[in-house]
Amino acid sequence: MHITERPYQQCSRCVMDTTANDIYFDESGICNYCTEFLQRSSHIIFQDSEKRMEQLNRLITKIKSTARGKPYDCIIGVSGGVDSSWTLVQAVSLGLRPLAVHMDNGWNTELAQNNIANLVGSLGVDLYTHVIDWEEYRALMQAFFDADVIDVELLYDNAMLAVNYQQAAKFGVNYILAGTNLATEGLSIPKEWNWFKLDRRNIVALARRFSQTKLKTFPALGVLGYLGHQYIKKIRWLSFLDYLSYNKYDAMNILEEKFNYKPYPYKHYESVFTRFYQGYILPKKFGVDKRIVHLSTLVISGQMSRDDALAALHGIAYPSEQALKDDIQYFTKKMGWSRRQLEEYLSRPEIPHHAYPSEKWLMTVFKKLTRLTPRYAKNLIKGGV
Repeated sequence: MHITERPYQQCSRCVMDTTANDIYFDESGICNYCTEFLQRSSHIIFQDSEKRMEQLNRLITKIKSTARGKPYDCIIGVSGGVDSSWTLVQAVSLGLRPLAVHMDNGWNTELAQNNIANLVGSLGVDLYTHVIDWEEYRALMQAFFDADVIDVELLYDNAMLAVNYQQAAKFGVNYILAGTNLATEGLSIPKEWNWFKLDRRNIVALARRFSQTKLKTFPALGVLGYLGHQYIKKIRWLSFLDYLSYNKYDAMNILEEKFNYKPYPYKHYESVFTRFYQGYILPKKFGVDKRIVHLSTLVISGQMSRDDALAALHGIAYPSEQALKDDIQYFTKKMGWSRRQLEEYLSRPEIPHHAYPSEKWLMTVFKKLTRLTPRYAKNLIKGGV
């Protein structure tokens, strides 16, 4: 559990607090997280609308020019959440021909499935869904639980990246337009709250050590595979919403009105497991409440007042106690756990990801090479993939 010895303090500008171990505050009580966010992102979030439109038009022209004669000109990963849904809507409205890609790990809410179906049906776009065998995915999750590492969502995030890159490579598409954006998720997540998302070796190592599971339907992506997509196949992953003037609540209203979209109470709650993980496992086992990062981003980007963010932090990260009880029952039944097994897991201490084999070091080396000798680094990558 991430507990600090110093007195509790909360940022006077956002709602980040001392549950982030590396947080510090200036003389006005403003934290380094929101200060760094503004330094890094203000030129994009608060960009002049005319300049933003010029950049967007250039991007759309470039995407279309690279995809002549191909069935699609971009890939868009869809989860059923607001960000990815709005990305799909805007791409189609701008004349693009996207392939919508969804990664099904067995934890989709019925609401998310309906949101995706309504969107692709109304927009008339093709949808590719990669379904991971449930017993394989359950065994991988069990290995992560047995390892007591914090980032169980590394499994979903890594597979989602892999599926999008695979489909881009399959159709010769050079652009993946992601719902990732600075306006709603640009604040840095404390480094001890998650893990390196391209760590295929970490996934394989945990699977072998704790479950003897082999990856068959799980589309893992490692550093070399990622660099191969980037530098050899020239596939670019773009945070598309940064090219738009994006307001989450305005987008949600339009999605509800035109596409029968049903919203979720918190970010990333389109997955039953993500909801349970972020709303219960992270706070209970690791002392982490990701709401403070998500809400702080909305405050600093001007989409929510600090008072509203503080109000949203009151109580548990669930719509109700009954909803939490229902999810505990659903989770234990789906995983084949007893309530005692859940309590035992929650009571065990955290083991860091780096206690197990990892390839995070490889990306660190690559970044150093790129920074020092860009041309040499690119040639090295091309020769080694």
